[in-house]
Amino acid sequence: MRQRKITMQNIIEKFHFVVLAGKEGIEREVTTSSLSRAGLVLAGYTNYYPANRIQILGKTELSFLAQLPQNIRIERFTGMCHENTPGIIFSRNLPVLPEFIEIGEKLQIPLLSARGKTTRVASRLTNYLESMFAPFTAMHGVLVDIYGMGVLITGKSGVGKSETALELVKRGHRLVADDSVEIYQEDEETLIGYSPDLIKHLLEIRGLGIINVMTLFGAGSVRSNKRIDLIVNLESWDQEKNYDRLGLDEQTEKIIDTNVPRVVVPVRPGRNLAIIIEVAAMNYRMKRLGVNAAQIFSDRLQEKIENEEKDNLFSSF
Repeated sequence: MRQRKITMQNIIEKFHFVVLAGKEGIEREVTTSSLSRAGLVLAGYTNYYPANRIQILGKTELSFLAQLPQNIRIERFTGMCHENTPGIIFSRNLPVLPEFIEIGEKLQIPLLSARGKTTRVASRLTNYLESMFAPFTAMHGVLVDIYGMGVLITGKSGVGKSETALELVKRGHRLVADDSVEIYQEDEETLIGYSPDLIKHLLEIRGLGIINVMTLFGAGSVRSNKRIDLIVNLESWDQEKNYDRLGLDEQTEKIIDTNVPRVVVPVRPGRNLAIIIEVAAMNYRMKRLGVNAAQIFSDRLQEKIENEEKDNLFSSF
C-alpha cells in the first residue's frame, strides 16, 4: 500500500490557478486533504489554527480584512502564513491587497487566485485531494467492465487473462486495464481500478504482441477507471482439487482494507472463459439484487428431503 506525494505545483496544474505571489514555494508539499477557511484566525484567535492545511479566503474574509487598520490587517494575514502552510487560495478572482502580495513573496508562500465561488473551489479541491491521498496499490491482472460490473481477472502469467479480456471486448464489454491494475481505496467499501498511463488502452496477446483496443474496436470499448466489484481468479485445472459446483461457498479477497467477492474458475481446453466470466458477473449482479440461484436450489433440495422424510415416517404406520 502506497500514498502519493502532492505539491502545490500539482494543484496549480490541475485546477489552472493563477499564481499571484510566492512562486518560489510552489513545491511545498500538501500533507492533508482537509482545507481551512481562516475565519477565527483573522479575528485574532489563533489557538488550534490548522497551519498545515491549504487556506481558502473568500469574499467574506477579504471584506473583513479590508475594514481593519492596515497594521492589524498585516499582522493577521502574516499570522496565517506559517512555515508549513502549503498555500493560500483567493476565490472568485477577487482583488488581493498589495501588502498580502508582499507577505507571500517574502515568506515564499504561494498565493493563488481561483475563478469559482468559495464553496465550489473548496468542494472540487477536497474531492481531488481525497482521491489523491487515498491508499493505493497495484495488482497483476486485467480489469474489464462487464454489464456495468468491474471484474478483475487474476491468475498466473500465461493462464489466458489477456486473451479472455480480448474475447470479452469483442462481445461488447469494455477494457479498463491490462497486465497492471492500479487501485485506490475511495472509501471503506469502494475500490477504483485504472490503468497506468504507459499502457492505457493496450492489450498484450502472446503471438500477436501489443494491440491498441481503442484503435481496433472504437472508443466504446475502453474506459478510464471502474469500481472493482468482483475478482475472478483463473487457475489451471487440478484433478485433485474439489471445485465449488453449487456456488454456496462465497469467497472474498482483501485488497488494501476492502474485502472483494472472489470466484475461482479452473482453466482447461474447451472451456469458454469469456462466457463463464460474463455469466459470473451477471450472477453476482443477481445476488446483489437478492436472487441467489444456488441458495434457491439448496432450499428446494432441503424441502424435498424434509418432505420425503415425512412421507417415510407416515408410511411406517
